[in-house]
Amino acid sequence: MAEPKVKYDRQLRIWGEKGQAALEKASICLLNCGPTGSETLKNLVLGGVGSITVVDGSKVEVGDLGNNFIVDESSVGQSKAECVCAFLQELNDAVKAKFIEEHPEELIETNPSFFSQFTLVIATQLVEDSMVKLDRICREGNIILIFARSYGLMGLVRICVKEHTVIESKPDHFLDDLRLNDAWPELRRFAETIDLNTTDAVVHKHTPYIIILVKMAEEWANTHGGKLPSTREEKKQFKDLIKSKMITMDEENYKEAMEASYKVFSPQGIGPNLQKIIDDSCTEVDSNSSDYWVMVAALKEFIANEGGGETPLEGSIPDMTSSTELYVNLQKTYQAKAEADFLVMEQRVKNLLKKISRDPASISKANIQSFCRNARKLAVCRYRLVEDEYNSPVQPELQKYLTDEDYGTAAGLYILLRAADRFAANYNKFPGQFDGEMDEDISRLKTTAVGLLNDLGCNASAVSEDLINEMCRYGASELHVVAAFVGGIASQEVIKLITRQFIPMSGTFIFNGIDHKSQLLLL
Repeated sequence: MAEPKVKYDRQLRIWGEKGQAALEKASICLLNCGPTGSETLKNLVLGGVGSITVVDGSKVEVGDLGNNFIVDESSVGQSKAECVCAFLQELNDAVKAKFIEEHPEELIETNPSFFSQFTLVIATQLVEDSMVKLDRICREGNIILIFARSYGLMGLVRICVKEHTVIESKPDHFLDDLRLNDAWPELRRFAETIDLNTTDAVVHKHTPYIIILVKMAEEWANTHGGKLPSTREEKKQFKDLIKSKMITMDEENYKEAMEASYKVFSPQGIGPNLQKIIDDSCTEVDSNSSDYWVMVAALKEFIANEGGGETPLEGSIPDMTSSTELYVNLQKTYQAKAEADFLVMEQRVKNLLKKISRDPASISKANIQSFCRNARKLAVCRYRLVEDEYNSPVQPELQKYLTDEDYGTAAGLYILLRAADRFAANYNKFPGQFDGEMDEDISRLKTTAVGLLNDLGCNASAVSEDLINEMCRYGASELHVVAAFVGGIASQEVIKLITRQFIPMSGTFIFNGIDHKSQLLLL
């Protein structure tokens, strides 16, 4: 067997050893192992999750051979859960795999406590009624739940969890934490030791841009009543001021300073996202609070006191043109400030833990350090109950989606999938499932969709005839290409949720295979 570190080398670069360890501890339950379920689980087994349990009460039929590459002719007539489980086990022998031959709907009805043994449940191809019940069960047991469904050329993915908190959100674009607009005393003192007007061309060329900008910002503020550039004209003048300090035109460090000058103009203090988190009522911590909220409560105190309106410094600096000595000293200045901020945060966390009668050492140093490094990028995701979304969606939003040129098809498919479930509950089959009844099914589905829209207080003419016909043409089929795509999306979200890295998607994800579009509906 390959050494795990080598085996998972490529993904370790994305979510690190901590993320991989979380995956290897996770136990995942899959409900229904048709193509959508099999595809989702395949990606997770290859990624190295700890254990999987496949729940499916059906047997492999000839029809399954056309859309599920995991089963073959020799599987026909056998337990689908067993065949899929055996195949998945072959992909990665480090994963513990087992199967249960039962229909998920029956488990949901008769044995809700069954789900409490898992970290996460992936429920595929469930109809609305079972989704609502399972969501309730998983929330009560604090189990992460994710729904995935393929239906003809459309797909749906929806995360269900009361609250999901993220420290390592790893955004694509985020401003370096350099504090050029709000330098602390040690950084100022360090900048004071360097003379920008030096006549030594080599020294002039190797002064790091951070120092150039700290000094220029101070020079500007001294002549502008303590204010930094804010208007477009002032920003241009500030850049010209930097340019005027260049001795020759090939000084890379001055070019870097001009390119990075916007970092001087960025607003001081914390952004609106973080403000919302520290204003959250969960910062009133008690003995039931999670480690995350204890650290946010400590952060709130830090920002109001020692931080002077800022988060703890992250402590890293980007690469830049500089002499080695200056770069190393600059790095040390940033690291020392980050370490000092961390020690204050650590003490605040300990004090809060004492206050709520918990062991002051129960949040590890490493966790507090990671929290401090990522304090500006925290995220909190909360998801409505599926039942609430279904019975009382944000009505103006839904109406807007239905009439919007860009979102109309996605919203129409969402409504029609729900109408198809109502249809199935009434007629014991999905629209278009059997040949020869197409015309009748089209008018029945239309009536059902109109009824559903009326119940939701939306305009009943919002869904096009073409879409209704298309939905009936699907006949509730699961196409392998759609299932592979939906399974890819679902497994990616599962990894975000288990590793607690990156931000999982909010709302209901709709894949529209007609136009090759993926969209999120926030209902």
